[in-house]
Amino acid sequence: MEPHKRHSRSLLAAAPLVAAAAIASAADPLPSWNEGAAKKSIIEFVDRVTREGSADYTAPRERIAVFDNDGTLWAEQPMYFQFVFAFDRVRTLSSVHPEWRTTAPFKNVLAGDIEGLIASGQHGVLQIAAASHAGISTEDFNTVVGSWLATAKHPRFERRYTELAYRPMLELLDYLRSEDFKTFIVSGGGVEFIRVFAEQVYGIPPEQVIGSSVATQFVAVGPDGKPALIKQPNVEFVDDGPGKPSGINRFIGRRPLLAIGNSDGDLQMLQWTAGGAGPRFVALVHHTDTDREYAYDRHSQVGQLDKALDEAQRQRWPIIDMKRDWQRIFNDDEAGLAQSK
Repeated sequence: MEPHKRHSRSLLAAAPLVAAAAIASAADPLPSWNEGAAKKSIIEFVDRVTREGSADYTAPRERIAVFDNDGTLWAEQPMYFQFVFAFDRVRTLSSVHPEWRTTAPFKNVLAGDIEGLIASGQHGVLQIAAASHAGISTEDFNTVVGSWLATAKHPRFERRYTELAYRPMLELLDYLRSEDFKTFIVSGGGVEFIRVFAEQVYGIPPEQVIGSSVATQFVAVGPDGKPALIKQPNVEFVDDGPGKPSGINRFIGRRPLLAIGNSDGDLQMLQWTAGGAGPRFVALVHHTDTDREYAYDRHSQVGQLDKALDEAQRQRWPIIDMKRDWQRIFNDDEAGLAQSK
Protein backbone atom coordinates (compact mmCIF):
# COMPACT_ATOMS: atom_id res chain seq x y z
CA MET A 1 0.00 0.00 0.00
CA GLU A 2 1.21 3.47 -0.85
CA PRO A 3 2.36 5.53 2.18
CA HIS A 4 -0.08 8.38 1.55
CA LYS A 5 -3.01 5.95 1.41
CA ARG A 6 -1.98 4.31 4.69
CA HIS A 7 -1.76 7.79 6.24
CA SER A 8 -5.21 8.74 4.91
CA ARG A 9 -6.77 5.56 6.27
CA SER A 10 -5.20 6.08 9.70
CA LEU A 11 -6.61 9.61 9.79
CA LEU A 12 -10.05 8.32 8.82
CA ALA A 13 -9.86 5.66 11.52
CA ALA A 14 -8.87 8.22 14.12
CA ALA A 15 -11.52 10.75 13.08
CA PRO A 16 -14.42 9.12 15.00
CA LEU A 17 -12.29 9.00 18.15
CA VAL A 18 -11.34 12.67 17.81
CA ALA A 19 -14.96 13.62 17.16
CA ALA A 20 -16.15 11.61 20.15
CA ALA A 21 -13.57 13.27 22.39
CA ALA A 22 -14.63 16.69 21.15
CA ILE A 23 -18.30 15.90 21.80
CA ALA A 24 -17.51 14.59 25.28
CA SER A 25 -15.49 17.70 26.06
CA ALA A 26 -18.24 19.99 24.77
CA ALA A 27 -20.84 18.08 26.81
CA ASP A 28 -18.90 18.42 30.06
CA PRO A 29 -20.64 21.15 32.03
CA LEU A 30 -17.78 21.40 34.55
CA PRO A 31 -14.54 21.18 32.56
CA SER A 32 -12.36 22.72 35.30
CA TRP A 33 -13.39 20.00 37.76
CA ASN A 34 -11.47 16.76 38.05
CA GLU A 35 -13.44 13.56 37.70
CA GLY A 36 -14.34 12.38 41.17
CA ALA A 37 -17.05 12.07 43.80
CA ALA A 38 -17.72 15.81 44.13
CA LYS A 39 -18.25 16.46 40.42
CA LYS A 40 -20.23 13.25 40.02
CA SER A 41 -22.54 14.07 42.93
CA ILE A 42 -23.34 17.52 41.50
CA ILE A 43 -24.11 16.27 37.99
CA GLU A 44 -26.15 13.33 39.24
CA PHE A 45 -28.22 15.58 41.51
CA VAL A 46 -28.92 18.10 38.77
CA ASP A 47 -29.96 15.29 36.42
CA ARG A 48 -32.29 13.80 39.05
CA VAL A 49 -34.17 17.03 39.73
CA THR A 50 -34.35 18.32 36.15
CA ARG A 51 -35.10 15.17 34.13
CA GLU A 52 -38.81 14.84 33.45
CA GLY A 53 -40.03 11.43 34.49
CA SER A 54 -37.49 11.22 37.32
CA ALA A 55 -38.94 10.42 40.74
CA ASP A 56 -37.09 13.48 42.05
CA TYR A 57 -38.11 15.87 39.27
CA THR A 58 -38.52 19.39 40.65
CA ALA A 59 -40.33 22.20 38.88
CA PRO A 60 -38.13 25.10 37.74
CA ARG A 61 -39.82 27.53 40.14
CA GLU A 62 -38.43 25.45 43.05
CA ARG A 63 -34.88 25.24 41.70
CA ILE A 64 -33.29 27.73 44.06
CA ALA A 65 -29.50 27.56 44.49
CA VAL A 66 -27.73 29.64 47.15
CA PHE A 67 -24.01 30.30 47.52
CA ASP A 68 -21.89 31.96 50.13
CA ASN A 69 -19.49 34.49 48.59
CA ASP A 70 -16.22 34.84 50.54
CA GLY A 71 -14.23 31.62 50.26
CA THR A 72 -16.95 29.95 48.17
CA LEU A 73 -17.19 32.02 44.98
CA TRP A 74 -13.97 34.01 45.37
CA ALA A 75 -10.95 33.98 47.66
CA GLU A 76 -11.03 35.38 51.20
CA GLN A 77 -7.47 35.18 52.54
CA PRO A 78 -5.50 36.75 54.12
CA MET A 79 -8.60 38.77 55.05
CA TYR A 80 -12.06 39.35 53.66
CA PHE A 81 -11.78 41.62 50.65
CA GLN A 82 -14.45 43.97 51.96
CA PHE A 83 -12.26 44.39 55.06
CA VAL A 84 -9.52 45.73 52.82
CA PHE A 85 -11.92 48.13 51.11
CA ALA A 86 -13.33 49.37 54.42
CA PHE A 87 -9.84 49.85 55.87
CA ASP A 88 -8.83 51.94 52.88
CA ARG A 89 -11.92 54.10 53.39
CA VAL A 90 -11.10 54.59 57.09
CA ARG A 91 -7.60 55.75 56.22
CA THR A 92 -8.96 58.10 53.57
CA LEU A 93 -11.53 59.65 55.92
CA SER A 94 -9.52 59.63 59.15
CA SER A 95 -8.54 63.30 58.81
CA VAL A 96 -12.18 64.34 59.30
CA HIS A 97 -12.76 61.79 62.07
CA PRO A 98 -10.05 62.36 64.71
CA GLU A 99 -12.07 60.34 67.24
CA TRP A 100 -11.28 57.18 65.27
CA ARG A 101 -7.68 57.28 66.48
CA THR A 102 -8.79 56.30 70.00
CA THR A 103 -11.87 54.20 69.23
CA ALA A 104 -11.81 50.48 68.42
CA PRO A 105 -11.99 48.99 65.85
CA PHE A 106 -11.04 52.15 63.90
CA LYS A 107 -7.84 52.66 65.86
CA ASN A 108 -6.82 49.11 64.93
CA VAL A 109 -7.12 50.02 61.26
CA LEU A 110 -5.05 53.16 61.61
CA ALA A 111 -2.43 51.34 63.68
CA GLY A 112 -2.20 48.45 61.22
CA ASP A 113 -3.33 45.96 63.89
CA ILE A 114 -4.50 43.28 61.46
CA GLU A 115 -4.91 40.52 64.08
CA GLY A 116 -7.17 42.71 66.18
CA LEU A 117 -9.23 43.57 63.13
CA ILE A 118 -9.64 39.99 62.01
CA ALA A 119 -10.66 39.00 65.54
CA SER A 120 -13.55 41.49 65.32
CA GLY A 121 -15.16 39.27 62.64
CA GLN A 122 -18.00 40.29 60.31
CA HIS A 123 -19.52 42.43 63.06
CA GLY A 124 -16.32 44.47 63.24
CA VAL A 125 -16.13 45.11 59.53
CA LEU A 126 -19.81 46.02 59.44
CA GLN A 127 -19.24 48.56 62.20
CA ILE A 128 -16.33 50.01 60.25
CA ALA A 129 -18.27 49.98 56.98
CA ALA A 130 -21.35 51.58 58.52
CA ALA A 131 -19.42 54.42 60.12
CA SER A 132 -16.98 55.07 57.27
CA HIS A 133 -19.78 55.25 54.67
CA ALA A 134 -22.35 57.18 56.69
CA GLY A 135 -23.67 60.22 54.90
CA ILE A 136 -22.94 58.95 51.39
CA SER A 137 -25.70 58.12 48.92
CA THR A 138 -26.10 54.57 47.66
CA GLU A 139 -25.23 55.74 44.13
CA ASP A 140 -22.04 57.42 45.31
CA PHE A 141 -21.15 54.33 47.33
CA ASN A 142 -21.47 52.18 44.21
CA THR A 143 -19.11 54.55 42.40
CA VAL A 144 -16.54 54.42 45.21
CA VAL A 145 -16.62 50.61 45.33
CA GLY A 146 -16.35 50.34 41.55
CA SER A 147 -13.33 52.64 41.47
CA TRP A 148 -11.64 50.68 44.25
CA LEU A 149 -12.24 47.32 42.55
CA ALA A 150 -10.82 48.69 39.30
CA THR A 151 -7.44 49.47 40.89
CA ALA A 152 -6.92 47.56 44.18
CA LYS A 153 -4.89 44.35 43.94
CA HIS A 154 -4.44 41.30 46.11
CA PRO A 155 -1.12 41.39 48.03
CA ARG A 156 -0.10 37.85 47.09
CA PHE A 157 -1.46 37.35 43.59
CA GLU A 158 -1.08 40.97 42.48
CA ARG A 159 -4.35 40.75 40.60
CA ARG A 160 -7.58 42.68 40.93
CA TYR A 161 -9.90 41.11 43.47
CA THR A 162 -12.60 40.43 40.89
CA GLU A 163 -10.06 38.27 39.03
CA LEU A 164 -9.91 35.93 42.03
CA ALA A 165 -13.31 34.37 41.44
CA TYR A 166 -13.04 30.59 41.30
CA ARG A 167 -13.29 29.25 37.75
CA PRO A 168 -14.92 25.94 38.80
CA MET A 169 -17.66 27.80 40.68
CA LEU A 170 -18.31 30.11 37.73
CA GLU A 171 -18.83 26.98 35.63
CA LEU A 172 -21.18 25.57 38.26
CA LEU A 173 -23.26 28.77 38.29
CA ASP A 174 -23.54 28.67 34.49
CA TYR A 175 -24.40 24.97 34.55
CA LEU A 176 -27.18 25.44 37.09
CA ARG A 177 -28.69 28.38 35.22
CA SER A 178 -28.66 26.33 32.00
CA GLU A 179 -30.84 23.83 33.89
CA ASP A 180 -33.31 26.51 35.01
CA PHE A 181 -31.93 27.04 38.51
CA LYS A 182 -32.12 30.55 39.93
CA THR A 183 -28.80 31.39 41.58
CA PHE A 184 -28.46 33.60 44.66
CA ILE A 185 -25.58 34.88 46.77
CA VAL A 186 -26.20 34.68 50.53
CA SER A 187 -23.25 36.35 52.22
CA GLY A 188 -22.20 37.75 55.56
CA GLY A 189 -20.54 40.55 53.60
CA GLY A 190 -22.18 43.85 52.80
CA VAL A 191 -24.99 43.46 50.30
CA GLU A 192 -24.34 46.76 48.51
CA PHE A 193 -20.62 46.03 48.21
CA ILE A 194 -21.29 42.66 46.53
CA ARG A 195 -24.01 44.02 44.26
CA VAL A 196 -21.50 46.32 42.57
CA PHE A 197 -19.67 43.38 40.92
CA ALA A 198 -21.92 40.31 41.27
CA GLU A 199 -23.62 40.56 37.90
CA GLN A 200 -20.43 41.21 35.95
CA VAL A 201 -18.36 38.57 37.73
CA TYR A 202 -20.93 35.85 38.56
CA GLY A 203 -23.89 36.59 36.31
CA ILE A 204 -26.02 37.12 39.43
CA PRO A 205 -28.15 40.30 39.30
CA PRO A 206 -28.33 42.62 42.32
CA GLU A 207 -31.85 41.53 43.27
CA GLN A 208 -30.48 38.01 43.79
CA VAL A 209 -27.83 39.09 46.30
CA ILE A 210 -28.62 38.77 50.02
CA GLY A 211 -26.12 40.15 52.50
CA SER A 212 -25.59 42.18 55.63
CA SER A 213 -26.84 45.73 55.40
CA VAL A 214 -26.65 49.12 57.06
CA ALA A 215 -29.66 51.37 57.44
CA THR A 216 -30.50 53.92 54.77
CA GLN A 217 -32.68 57.02 54.90
CA PHE A 218 -34.73 58.54 52.11
CA VAL A 219 -33.98 62.26 51.76
CA ALA A 220 -34.36 65.10 49.29
CA VAL A 221 -30.96 66.41 48.22
CA GLY A 222 -30.05 69.81 46.83
CA PRO A 223 -32.17 72.79 45.79
CA ASP A 224 -34.14 70.63 43.36
CA GLY A 225 -35.02 68.13 46.06
CA LYS A 226 -33.57 65.17 44.19
CA PRO A 227 -34.53 61.95 46.03
CA ALA A 228 -31.68 59.84 47.39
CA LEU A 229 -30.99 57.03 49.85
CA ILE A 230 -28.31 58.06 52.35
CA LYS A 231 -26.36 55.40 54.22
CA GLN A 232 -26.62 55.62 58.01
CA PRO A 233 -24.02 54.73 60.68
CA ASN A 234 -25.90 51.73 62.10
CA VAL A 235 -26.09 48.08 61.06
CA GLU A 236 -29.58 46.96 60.01
CA PHE A 237 -29.18 43.22 59.34
CA VAL A 238 -26.35 40.70 59.79
CA ASP A 239 -26.61 37.91 57.22
CA ASP A 240 -24.29 35.41 58.85
CA GLY A 241 -24.75 32.20 60.81
CA PRO A 242 -28.43 31.85 61.79
CA GLY A 243 -29.07 35.10 59.93
CA LYS A 244 -28.60 33.31 56.61
CA PRO A 245 -31.69 31.07 56.70
CA SER A 246 -33.65 34.04 58.07
CA GLY A 247 -32.45 36.15 55.16
CA ILE A 248 -33.32 33.42 52.66
CA ASN A 249 -36.82 33.15 54.08
CA ARG A 250 -37.22 36.93 54.14
CA PHE A 251 -35.93 37.75 50.68
CA ILE A 252 -36.50 34.57 48.64
CA GLY A 253 -39.46 32.91 50.34
CA ARG A 254 -38.50 29.41 49.19
CA ARG A 255 -36.21 26.86 50.83
CA PRO A 256 -33.21 26.26 48.54
CA LEU A 257 -32.80 23.08 46.60
CA LEU A 258 -29.00 23.48 46.59
CA ALA A 259 -26.62 25.32 48.91
CA ILE A 260 -22.82 25.57 49.00
CA GLY A 261 -20.63 27.30 51.57
CA ASN A 262 -17.16 26.98 53.04
CA SER A 263 -17.22 27.97 56.70
CA ASP A 264 -19.01 27.74 60.03
CA GLY A 265 -20.87 30.92 59.11
CA ASP A 266 -22.66 28.86 56.44
CA LEU A 267 -23.64 25.96 58.69
CA GLN A 268 -27.21 27.06 59.43
CA MET A 269 -27.82 27.81 55.74
CA LEU A 270 -26.72 24.29 54.84
CA GLN A 271 -28.78 22.73 57.63
CA TRP A 272 -31.85 24.73 56.60
CA THR A 273 -31.46 23.60 53.00
CA ALA A 274 -30.80 19.95 53.86
CA GLY A 275 -33.81 19.85 56.20
CA GLY A 276 -36.33 20.42 53.44
CA ALA A 277 -38.59 17.72 52.05
CA GLY A 278 -37.57 15.93 48.88
CA PRO A 279 -34.16 15.98 47.18
CA ARG A 280 -31.62 18.52 48.47
CA PHE A 281 -27.94 19.10 47.80
CA VAL A 282 -25.56 20.79 50.22
CA ALA A 283 -21.77 20.89 50.04
CA LEU A 284 -18.69 22.56 51.48
CA VAL A 285 -15.67 24.00 49.66
CA HIS A 286 -12.58 22.90 51.61
CA HIS A 287 -9.45 25.01 51.11
CA THR A 288 -6.59 22.53 50.80
CA ASP A 289 -4.30 23.97 48.13
CA THR A 290 -1.36 25.94 49.55
CA ASP A 291 0.40 26.22 46.17
CA ARG A 292 -2.44 27.59 44.06
CA GLU A 293 -4.44 29.30 46.81
CA TYR A 294 -4.50 28.64 50.58
CA ALA A 295 -4.99 25.70 52.96
CA TYR A 296 -7.00 26.36 56.13
CA ASP A 297 -9.97 25.14 58.13
CA ARG A 298 -10.42 24.61 61.89
CA HIS A 299 -7.96 27.17 63.27
CA SER A 300 -8.26 29.95 60.73
CA GLN A 301 -9.44 33.37 61.89
CA VAL A 302 -10.81 33.99 58.40
CA GLY A 303 -13.31 31.50 57.02
CA GLN A 304 -13.01 29.08 59.94
CA LEU A 305 -14.32 25.63 59.01
CA ASP A 306 -14.74 23.54 62.16
CA LYS A 307 -18.30 22.74 63.26
CA ALA A 308 -19.54 22.73 59.68
CA LEU A 309 -16.81 20.26 58.70
CA ASP A 310 -17.86 17.92 61.50
CA GLU A 311 -21.49 18.23 60.46
CA ALA A 312 -20.65 17.53 56.81
CA GLN A 313 -18.79 14.39 57.80
CA ARG A 314 -21.67 13.22 60.02
CA GLN A 315 -24.31 13.92 57.39
CA ARG A 316 -22.12 12.74 54.50
CA TRP A 317 -22.47 16.01 52.65
CA PRO A 318 -20.09 16.31 49.69
CA ILE A 319 -16.85 18.09 50.57
CA ILE A 320 -15.23 19.79 47.58
CA ASP A 321 -11.49 19.42 48.10
CA MET A 322 -9.90 22.31 46.23
CA LYS A 323 -6.57 20.57 45.61
CA ARG A 324 -8.10 17.26 44.58
CA ASP A 325 -11.27 18.32 42.78
CA TRP A 326 -10.31 21.45 40.84
CA GLN A 327 -8.05 21.40 37.78
CA ARG A 328 -7.96 25.19 37.86
CA ILE A 329 -8.53 27.64 40.67
CA PHE A 330 -8.70 30.98 38.89
CA ASN A 331 -9.06 31.76 35.20
CA ASP A 332 -5.28 31.79 34.86
CA ASP A 333 -3.61 29.34 37.25
CA GLU A 334 -0.17 30.07 35.84
CA ALA A 335 -0.45 33.68 36.96
CA GLY A 336 -1.54 32.51 40.38
CA LEU A 337 1.30 30.02 40.68
CA ALA A 338 3.83 32.60 39.59
CA GLN A 339 2.83 34.76 42.52
CA SER A 340 2.68 31.93 45.07
CA LYS A 341 4.91 32.35 48.07
